[in-house]
Amino acid sequence: MIGIVGNKAPARQLLIPTSTQNLKSHKRLWLIRLDVETKLELIKRPPTEEILVESELRELLETNEHPGHYIGFEISGLLHLGNLVMAGFKINDFLKAGINCQVYLADWHSFINNKFGGDWNKILMATKYYEKAFRFFCPGAKIVVGSELYHNNDEYWRNLLKFTKHMTLKRTLRCLTIMGRSENEKLDLSQYFYAPMQAVDIKAIGADIPHGGMDQRKAHVLAREIYPKMGWKKPVAVHHHLLMGIAEPVKLETKDKLEQVIASKMSKSKPWTAIFIHDTEEQIRAKLKKAWCPEKQTEMNPILEIVKHIIFHENEAFTVERPSKFGGPVTFEDYDALEKAYTSGALHPQDLKNAVAKELAKILQPIREYFEKDKEARECLKTVEEAQISR
Repeated sequence: MIGIVGNKAPARQLLIPTSTQNLKSHKRLWLIRLDVETKLELIKRPPTEEILVESELRELLETNEHPGHYIGFEISGLLHLGNLVMAGFKINDFLKAGINCQVYLADWHSFINNKFGGDWNKILMATKYYEKAFRFFCPGAKIVVGSELYHNNDEYWRNLLKFTKHMTLKRTLRCLTIMGRSENEKLDLSQYFYAPMQAVDIKAIGADIPHGGMDQRKAHVLAREIYPKMGWKKPVAVHHHLLMGIAEPVKLETKDKLEQVIASKMSKSKPWTAIFIHDTEEQIRAKLKKAWCPEKQTEMNPILEIVKHIIFHENEAFTVERPSKFGGPVTFEDYDALEKAYTSGALHPQDLKNAVAKELAKILQPIREYFEKDKEARECLKTVEEAQISR
């Protein structure tokens, strides 16, 4: 069920000649058409962590050359490495595989979950900020806004009520973690509709492949359980790794590792845990200086997570600059080599942090510059920065 492959994108391709009547010249164009195995490798490559299920995904790709994809984002604050960069890497993999990708900006879900204190005007402005960011980082993905999808959409609301006829309150409570809540909290009635709305969104947006972080797994499993009861085709869910926050991991009284990961993920509502896409190298360096990075410890180490899932996703090698008395510069060709050096103590946490700060600044530089130079994007960012972010 779970498929992971190497960091490098596969190269196997089928070149199919075609012609176009629209061009004045009569030159033939060569369009790249990927075979099913290549598409699977692109979808399975890190940061993908789980596919529900791979055999169904293969069948889908064999019968539909360009299936529909969707990933939803609650609108709540500044974007960071986890929700734009990590998710964006995976969206771009889907695009390379010929999948019709849709980024769903869930403004109504944000309102339900009391983001920006439930201030609708702030949510709408923040939605434009998200739209600007994803259009820049994932060109080719379609942007869909929740309020536009729901407007005058009687079919959606009928389907929602029909869907909830197959749910119990107990089943609903088990899904609350997808919105960062628990059944022990005092919730208003609308918040109990969050999960079924998210599940029905998949059908409404026309997605064959709902995609999200591992924290969204419960909503997708819910859809897979109930869709067949409604005569709908069961969707194929793809979940990517959740990037840890840079603070010390949250300790929970549970043996469920996923719950531990969710509790410790990078979060815009906990800014001390996040590297935001607008952070400068100086800001990143200052944050990482205080970041959790125990010497020789690899498990639940957020700095190593960034190297593995962000830096090595973009680079074939990673160089750590060190004074000659500490061994001098060292270059790692893959993550395993770096992890081995760190575990042995040959690589010091502070040297690692300095190198990570430098590489992250390079990766984020184009995004920062876009929001500085594009007037509308800059105004959207300013509004979000000035807005009160609420849990």
